[in-house]
Amino acid sequence: MTIASGNVVTLHYQVSSDDGTVLDSSKDKNPLTVLLGQRFLIEGLEEALMGRNEGDKFKVHVEPEKGYGNRSDQLVQKVPLNMFDGVDVEVGMSFRATTDQGEQSVMIVEKGDDYAVVDGNHPLADVPLNFDVEVLKVREATDEEKAHGHAHGEGGCGHSH
Repeated sequence: MTIASGNVVTLHYQVSSDDGTVLDSSKDKNPLTVLLGQRFLIEGLEEALMGRNEGDKFKVHVEPEKGYGNRSDQLVQKVPLNMFDGVDVEVGMSFRATTDQGEQSVMIVEKGDDYAVVDGNHPLADVPLNFDVEVLKVREATDEEKAHGHAHGEGGCGHSH
């Protein structure tokens, strides 16, 4: 079966930066199973999967524009510490913030006496990524998976909509 949007694909992957640093890998864990076309994977990896087949092994280089995007200075903001409602804020902590663009993750990158600097950029923004992929399985999505917008494991997904 040739991979197309709407298929459920199970794969192993390893992703590294241009200097060879391994950023993430499924090779020592369970393989990743995803419903394509739901923006679960970064755009460059999803595009590279299209037209592939079960058993294919390939490498793909993904530029930031089709990965985690380019850094934006507008996503870095100085905010008063009292916004954190009594939490002892430390550099490196992550929070979910409500912004004009909806919910997004932010990381504390600096802390002063009465302020913190939060960065809403993805940690891999501006980073070209290199994927080593093995397609293990391809199948049609079930009606339930299509309705829920994500792949299910054996016995369903354990929640209701």
